[in-house]
Amino acid sequence: MKSFGTLGVVIAILAVMLIAGCGSYNGFVDGEEDVELAWSKVETQYQRRSDLIGNLVNTVKGAADFEKGTLEAVTNARARATSINIDPSNLSAEQIKQFEAAQGQLSQGLGRLLATAENYPQLQATQGFRDLQQQLESTENRVTVARDRFNEVATVFNKKVRRFPGTVFASVFGFSEKPQFEAQAGTANAPDVNFD
Repeated sequence: MKSFGTLGVVIAILAVMLIAGCGSYNGFVDGEEDVELAWSKVETQYQRRSDLIGNLVNTVKGAADFEKGTLEAVTNARARATSINIDPSNLSAEQIKQFEAAQGQLSQGLGRLLATAENYPQLQATQGFRDLQQQLESTENRVTVARDRFNEVATVFNKKVRRFPGTVFASVFGFSEKPQFEAQAGTANAPDVNFD
């Protein structure tokens, strides 16, 4: 009789572990899907930004004797930034850093383009140029919101992976922490942007 009691306890423990494992696995799958969705929203906002920059470059090209070097630098930075494709199911900290570096170079080029455009009052006076500047400002805000949301979702997922007993099931099922965006060097100081 004792062996049936011991067998019953072992079966009960295994059943509890199976239920907990299934629940953990499903939670990891849901969390990973949330991270991938948040990443796609980040990419969407960066793509919107890239499209607007392309339109801005084309608008600026119409200005007589606008500096070709500045336009080429922005166009090349845009090409580099859009060439980086990341599979959200295999995100790594190195990939995010590479992505951020390319986007940072594009931001620097855009800043130079807008600073140079200030020397062209006829360009500043066009409605299309002003509209694109406003859309870019709005898009920069959208990028920030999407990145923040991605970090929030990744944090929730990482907590599931790191907490006990989730950490045990995460290692068994092959789930690991997701990288996050980090603040760029020098971002503690707000940039001086003047669109007027």
